[in-house]
Amino acid sequence: MQLQTITHQTIALAGVAQAAALVQQLATTGTADSAAMEASIGSVLKIDADTVIEVYGSLAGLQLGLGHLKQQMTNYKIANAEQARYSASLVFLENQLSKQPKMLKTISEGIEKAQLQVEHFGLLHDNVLANLADIYSNTASKLQPKIMVNGESDYLTNPHIADKIRACLLAGIRSVTLWRQCGGTRWKFLFYRKKIQTELEKLLKQV
Repeated sequence: MQLQTITHQTIALAGVAQAAALVQQLATTGTADSAAMEASIGSVLKIDADTVIEVYGSLAGLQLGLGHLKQQMTNYKIANAEQARYSASLVFLENQLSKQPKMLKTISEGIEKAQLQVEHFGLLHDNVLANLADIYSNTASKLQPKIMVNGESDYLTNPHIADKIRACLLAGIRSVTLWRQCGGTRWKFLFYRKKIQTELEKLLKQV
């Protein structure tokens, strides 16, 4: 399989956009799109997927991210500044994290534990989400600048919702890693804007 294609880069970018959208949903409403949550959280555990789309289970699982990415890229004015900030911060954090071998080992060990938990409890069980949240807290969250999530204090201080938010941020970092593995770079994102928009149209028609 040719990994470094604009199609695969666009799918991974949709994964980043989806994670950012889920973080915003959780922080402002206390709930999130369940199908998108399943696809994004599941992507963290898919280490040895045969295809890029398999990381998310199916293209349908990325419908939220594809839609939000299209919104963000269609207009010259940013459609959702909060989501754009989360996405940009995730790209920056992933780059820093890639230079921290001890943290990468912590993430790898935590994901192995989560994979075993999923077999017993199911993907979106509180125990699994708490473990993924701990992985984020013990690794990416220690890097600067921290991602500051804005929302309703009642939701942000709720431990279960906070765990979901951190798990989604970890999923966002997973998608950034995939984007880079597919040949994604900042300059490609800037200069291949039209190509990415065309790919988004194609992918949305397949959902």
